[in-house]
Parts: sequence; C-alpha cells; structure tokens
Amino acid sequence: MSAFTLSRRVSQAGFSPNAAASQRAKQLKAQGRDILDLTIGEPDFETPDHIKAAAVQALANGDTRYTPTLGTAALRAAISAKLARENQLNFPPAQIAVGNGAKQVIFNAFAATLDPGHEVIIPAPFYPSFPEMVSLNDGKPVIVPTRAEDGFKLTRASLEAAITPRTRWLVINSPSNPSGAVYGRDDLLMLAEVLRAHPQVLLLLDEVYEHILFTDTPPPHFLHVAQDLVERVLVVNGVSKTYAMTGWRVGYGAGPAALIQAMGVIQVQSTSGASSISQAAAVTALGGDQSFVKERTAAYRARRNILVKGLTAIEGIELQPPEGGLFVFSSCKGLLGKSTPDGKKIATDEDFVEYLLESAGVAGIAGSGYGLPGHFRLSIAASTESVSVASARIADAVARLS
Repeated sequence: MSAFTLSRRVSQAGFSPNAAASQRAKQLKAQGRDILDLTIGEPDFETPDHIKAAAVQALANGDTRYTPTLGTAALRAAISAKLARENQLNFPPAQIAVGNGAKQVIFNAFAATLDPGHEVIIPAPFYPSFPEMVSLNDGKPVIVPTRAEDGFKLTRASLEAAITPRTRWLVINSPSNPSGAVYGRDDLLMLAEVLRAHPQVLLLLDEVYEHILFTDTPPPHFLHVAQDLVERVLVVNGVSKTYAMTGWRVGYGAGPAALIQAMGVIQVQSTSGASSISQAAAVTALGGDQSFVKERTAAYRARRNILVKGLTAIEGIELQPPEGGLFVFSSCKGLLGKSTPDGKKIATDEDFVEYLLESAGVAGIAGSGYGLPGHFRLSIAASTESVSVASARIADAVARLS
C-alpha cells in the first residue's frame, strides 16, 4: 500500500502521446527492429556550428552563473530586435520573458491568469500539451473541432459558439502542430473581429514553426491586422525548431508588461532563469547568420512533397497538404473497418498506427492524441530517404488490408 496519495491535478494529466510513441519506436529499434521513426518533430539537422561556438565561448568566459528569471539582458534585447526585424513588432525587452522552452512560457501564462472555472478555447487537432497545461492550472479546456475542408482552421461560427463569459484565452498555433494549417489574412481578420466583441478573451499565438513555411508568401502577423488588440496578445516562440536547438531549452514570450511580470513570478518559484550557456547561444542564433534557415525549410518542403504524394496515392487515405510545420496529418477513416492479414480488425486510428508500426516498421502517432480521431500524424523531421521509404511501406501495408 502506498504511503502517499497523488494530487488531483496529476491524476487528471497524462504523458504526451508524442513521447509515448517515440519511446516505443526507440525500444523496438533497440531490439533490432527496422523502424522508421516519424513520431517526433525534432529537426534531424545539427545545431549550426556558429551557435555551438557561441556556447563554447560563453563557457570560456565563465558565463556559468544564475541568470535573471525573465532572461538575460542580452537575450531579451536580441529577441526584441528579432521581433522588430523579422515581424515588424515593437516589444521592448521589458515585455519579453525567456523560459526553459516555449512550453514553459505557455504554462507560466496559464498559471498567471487562470482561476477555477476559466475556459481556454483550443482548436482540434491540437498540440497535446495545450489542454493538459490548462487543466493543470485549474482551467477548463474547450476543444473546438476543425474540418479538413476548412483547412483545419476555426470558422467564425465555431469560434463564436465556443466563447462564454468564462473564456479567458484563445490558443492559435500557426503553422499548426499537427495539421500544418496556416492562418492567412482573412482568417486573422475574422479572429480579430470576434475577439473585439469579447474583451475578456486573451489570445495566445504559438509561432514556434514560424520559419518552416511552405506558402509562397508569408501571411501577415496577427498584430499587423489588429494592432488595437496588442494588450491582449501573447506571442510565443523559441529556438528549438528553426535553429535545431531542441535540447538547449530556450523559448520566449512577448506580451503586455503586466502579464510578463506575472509570468516571472510563477517562474521564479519553479525553475528560475534558463541556462546561461543556452541563452548565450540563443543570442547568436537570433542575431547571427540566417542563411541556413531557408535551406533547411527547402529540405522540409521536399520531404513534405514526397510524403504528400505518396500518401495521396493510397486509397483510403486523404489529406490536406500542410502549409507549414514538421508534420503531415492524414485521415485514415477510409481504412477503418478493414482487416489485417492475420484477421485483426482496424477499428480505430490507434489500431491503424499500431498496424503500420508492427507490419511496416513505420512509427507515427494516432490523431486521437491530438483531439481528432480517425487521423494519424507523420513527421518530416527525418531524412529524405526515411520519408520516401515510409511512403512505400505504408502503401504496401494498406494494400494488404482486406
């Protein structure tokens, strides 16, 4: 019998389906299985050498002490300059918070603003941590399903129907994990019009896939079409995806000064400031050579095209080509009800993903974990060869269903 009891909050949370699927793939590979791991959105590229060199220099300089809770002055200035240069946004350093990854920044924002009964609108499919972080901070996630025919984006009707007097936040992730949806000018104008009618609602913009964009023309920033709402917006980003710095753990948020300070209160009592070495490297990442960013995005685009072409040719699989991000999100509804060669019925998206893993050696993640059953997600943050071979393996596996 256990000598302790767990809290209500931890009992209602769970491990990420991303982490669970990745761990399963790694275990099978360790057993000698031929597994193509398309689970996690972790760039397969290395952190660029000039960024690594900045970290080495920081060590040589003895930059190994505690950092200010909201980030070093150098990094907050670099973030402010990045937002001005790349996004034409005016956020002085005092309105910027640095965290141990973008996820902590989002968690801190919820912790600083949610009380029991507050609601947070989250479009589905969603990044699985969004609703969990809301629940862990005593809020209520309000999941709003989106449709492929709408580009997996909120419609005016669905958003307006979800807002209540208790709504505290709307979360928009663009480009989206997992769908790859990108909100364009008309979408942003619609969001702004709805939000203006509900002054109690804040907007969290998760832009971590900002530079992994496959559209010819980048959309405007939300704050370009709705500058009047700047005091209700938190812009979240980080260095993990663009600069292949997932393990460095640096994310940031830019928003109203009062919110940023409140987020600092939360962080100082949990982790304090992010790593001094990582922050020094992030200064160079944001302010240094950016030429490799376009090169890597071009590689992701090529992989996306290979996977989209391969999956589109498979009867029973349907998809909307992603406009950005590191994933291809497809419907497998046309395959549900079929049987595997050994007679097992494919009843759910989890069954289909399990079948691909066991019979084809392709590791993906079921759409149920993203709030949209009947779908599955594959990552393009893998070698071009792996993506190409995965397409062929999936086609062969599906052809063997009856």
